[in-house]
Amino acid sequence: MSNVVALDHLFDARRLWRGQPQARPPSRQPTGFPLLDAALPSGGWPEAALSEVLLPLDGIGELTLLWPTLARLTHASGLVALIAPPYLPFPAAWANAGVRLDRLQVVRAEPRDAPWAAEQCLRSAACAAVLCWPQQPDDRTLRRLQLAAEAGQCLGLAMRPASAAAHASPAALRLMLETNPARLRVLKCRGGNPPAQPLSWPLPAGPSPAPIPDSPSEAVPDRA
Repeated sequence: MSNVVALDHLFDARRLWRGQPQARPPSRQPTGFPLLDAALPSGGWPEAALSEVLLPLDGIGELTLLWPTLARLTHASGLVALIAPPYLPFPAAWANAGVRLDRLQVVRAEPRDAPWAAEQCLRSAACAAVLCWPQQPDDRTLRRLQLAAEAGQCLGLAMRPASAAAHASPAALRLMLETNPARLRVLKCRGGNPPAQPLSWPLPAGPSPAPIPDSPSEAVPDRA
């Protein structure tokens, strides 16, 4: 058996090359929640990628997780597409959250056609963000959405049931909202390990990234 040679000697003799880890640049897509940004390797949503938000049920305030980002993008004249939302969006709620309604497009599609519509919008390079609710997508469908987000340099956001956590996904980021207790868990994050501890939910928001336009004062449910 050959003698064991210390790695330091091989490095010093230039007989072994030491690779240098390449740090990912900071994300230009902050979530709007400083605690969440601090928990993610890039400091925000992964750019040009698909992110998943997993839910135990609808209407638990999941849109408040996305509204700061969507408001910022629309105030930068970006177009946001909603692909086959399961509920009719309440314009007043979106406006109260700071989203420019003139930069918001709702695409109606049958469940079987919704993944195709989301893929086209992601790949088009015309949208800053695409929010979709895929119904029981297989791995091939999710991979196509991820590749389309990369090709179109678009922020892809997919709302999925919590049961999807039991299955692997090509999404760059997977977040889970829980209700009992109320908390947010990072299940997967590209470029680093998920934090060991969940975050309390709702998250404290950071400063508003854009002025919020006037909107009706009546209260509206926090649902899409």
